[in-house]
Amino acid sequence: VSLKETHICVVDETAKIVWQGECETLATSIAACVDPFGHSIEVIALETGGQSSWLQQGLRDLGLPAVIVDARRAKAALSCRLNKTDRNDAEGLAQLARTRWYREVAAKSENTRFVRSQLLGRHLLVKQLRDIQNQIRGILRGLGLQVGRVSRMRFEARIWELISDHPALEPAMAALLSVRRSVIARINDLDKSLSQLCKGSELCRRLMSVPGVGPLVCLSFITAIDDPKRFQKSSSIGAYLGLTPRIYQSGDTLRCGRISKYGDKLSRHMLYEAANVLLTNPKGKWSKLKAWGMKLVQKIGSKKARVAVARKLSVILHRIWMDGTEFSWGNKEVAA
Repeated sequence: VSLKETHICVVDETAKIVWQGECETLATSIAACVDPFGHSIEVIALETGGQSSWLQQGLRDLGLPAVIVDARRAKAALSCRLNKTDRNDAEGLAQLARTRWYREVAAKSENTRFVRSQLLGRHLLVKQLRDIQNQIRGILRGLGLQVGRVSRMRFEARIWELISDHPALEPAMAALLSVRRSVIARINDLDKSLSQLCKGSELCRRLMSVPGVGPLVCLSFITAIDDPKRFQKSSSIGAYLGLTPRIYQSGDTLRCGRISKYGDKLSRHMLYEAANVLLTNPKGKWSKLKAWGMKLVQKIGSKKARVAVARKLSVILHRIWMDGTEFSWGNKEVAA
């Protein structure tokens, strides 16, 4: 599947190619191409991509059995071919569909994608804000002017103080600071919108009973999981979000590496930030989770401890979601 064209390959149960071609990237166009095969179609495999969810929904609405397959596993199979072309990839996906050697990916619901768009938009704006501020700092640093540590509210005033004796810098700084103000305003608008979504959700209220979990962490987790019933065990959530170590085992060799970082990057980042807040906030309320995390800090270091707490948070959030409960703080006196 590409932006304009989609390559199609149809194979039978003996792996023989029945038909190959291409069409416009529309569900109706794909359906028209496979229509001559009628009810003999067992499955239509789409590789994960930006348009996969939309195409899958369109094909299913037309009564076709479309599934989205994991791109990592598909890549491992398709890389065996000498020449990498869209036509060859379509044939490879068809053979994967025939052998059923693929892992189906669950498509997110439409409402989840709408909420996700706000989270991703905010994430991009925060990155742009950081880039603008770093660019300003870099320009001034080249002239021997140090901004230093300063709050977001005081940043602009600090810049004007530094360039008061350098009028030639005013045009560039004025332009960058103007864009910075606009970006901050849009971030605040999205924060208000996301906070309103949380206020109207009973699920968000329960998830935010967990220390360190606010609206952004809550919504990023919900939109990453979408349907909690897909996971039989809450302990599987950590691996799904890429928070478990890679393992390589062959013969007598067994290596346990760093976390895989597979899965949803935004949710993993937010959970890590939540773990950091939980462990570093001196005014935070005591809980069994925080006590467990602080012991890990002393044992394995703060960075690994934050990853472990982030993984623990993912398990707790899923369990609260499934059970309809709230966070249990524990009894400090009994623990002592």
